[in-house]
Amino acid sequence: MLFKDIIETEAELRSLLGTPSELASKKVIHHLDYHCVEFLSKSPFLVMATADKEGFCDVSPRGDRHGFVHVLNEKQFVIPERPGNKRVDSLRNILSNPRVGLQFFIPGLGETLRVNGKACIVRDDELLEKMAVAGRKPLLGIGVEVEECFIHCAKALKRSGLWDTESWLEKENLPSAANILFEHAKLPGSSVDTIQKSLEESYAKRMY
Repeated sequence: MLFKDIIETEAELRSLLGTPSELASKKVIHHLDYHCVEFLSKSPFLVMATADKEGFCDVSPRGDRHGFVHVLNEKQFVIPERPGNKRVDSLRNILSNPRVGLQFFIPGLGETLRVNGKACIVRDDELLEKMAVAGRKPLLGIGVEVEECFIHCAKALKRSGLWDTESWLEKENLPSAANILFEHAKLPGSSVDTIQKSLEESYAKRMY
């Protein structure tokens, strides 16, 4: 079934949704002021949107102890690149298209901080050493040049009940990553159990 009645112009969109308030229009700043720096210092989690030169998009989470993002000045910060699955989707995108969009979360807070800018991949040992955990420094960092910062309202998180533990599903009703990976990857000789053990080993031994 094809999508029907598609909006194709901004004029159509505005006629339906209207225009932003003066507050929404003027909330964007172009540097990290002390409010933004404080937000970053208390945020343990972000999502980062990237796209390759053809526009194929990807979004990826990054997380660590609160304040894991290292602020250099009012226009620059660095995100440590911790061990992952080595697909390096975000990093490959940044090599071909430096534009990034980031959204920072603080558990329990409905409002989030959005930052848009340009990214690069850095391997400055002196800088990376400052982001070491348990004696292990990241091999790389994602440097971000800030172009826009603004607070995003809490409506989405309030609607979702994301921080409301009473709204969470019981553990036995949650999707199983091992089941999904088994069905999607279809690796010869694998099983749900072997994939689950591999995940648990990775979480236990290869966090940093």
